[in-house]
Amino acid sequence: MLVILPPSETKRDGGTGRSSYLEDLRFPALTAYRQSLIEQLADLAGDPEASMKALKISARQIGEIERNRGLHEAPVMPAIDRYTGVLFDALGAPTLTADERAFAHAHVAVHSALFGPVGALDPIPAYRLSHSSRLPEGGLRQQWGRGIRHELAQVPGLVLDLRSEGYSELGPLELSPERLYVRVMARGANGETRALNHFNKKTKGAFTRALVQSGLRFESVAGLRDWAASVGFELGEPTPAHEIALIAPSPEMARAVS
Repeated sequence: MLVILPPSETKRDGGTGRSSYLEDLRFPALTAYRQSLIEQLADLAGDPEASMKALKISARQIGEIERNRGLHEAPVMPAIDRYTGVLFDALGAPTLTADERAFAHAHVAVHSALFGPVGALDPIPAYRLSHSSRLPEGGLRQQWGRGIRHELAQVPGLVLDLRSEGYSELGPLELSPERLYVRVMARGANGETRALNHFNKKTKGAFTRALVQSGLRFESVAGLRDWAASVGFELGEPTPAHEIALIAPSPEMARAVS
């Protein structure tokens, strides 16, 4: 079982010093892609104006360029601790137990624009790069090619893709009855469902936290749906396009995870 999360633009500073970390990342077949992107991003940081354009940031965010400049010597920390923001606040990695963190490492990946999908506890530095950035050698969708798609195709068992569409496009999951794209929805008072926008990330984080804390490795969508209902979430029936709705059962639930 694997849950794939999107990353966050905001990241925590600090970490521990490492002479090398790429060899410790999940999906080692992606190392060459990762090395190429790191080189391009670090080199680009030598030209602040070009960096701001490529990364779509303002002069007030110049510190992000300095992060990229030091990627070769930057300290690292586990991915689920590195990322901050709405989704990762709801996931609450610092408050997970050691066993829960180990379970997350086995069954949760975060899809970084720079590193591709990495394990929850994989060591990564702080950086600035998003799925829509364009580096000297081209856009990220072009540069990742079929690398991520191929690696995800090798993952056995149930796979839930909670990435945003922009990140999913960098390495699409080959969908099937047990490999599903998750869309977050809300159920209105009239029983109808609609896209959950403001609380989308919060719901993904809260759902992933509940799954990690359960310690349950699901082999089927049916088993996952039954468990989700028992902890306050609703999963819809998979569609013919192999998408599944993660439904916050009430407006009160959506506010509770805000």
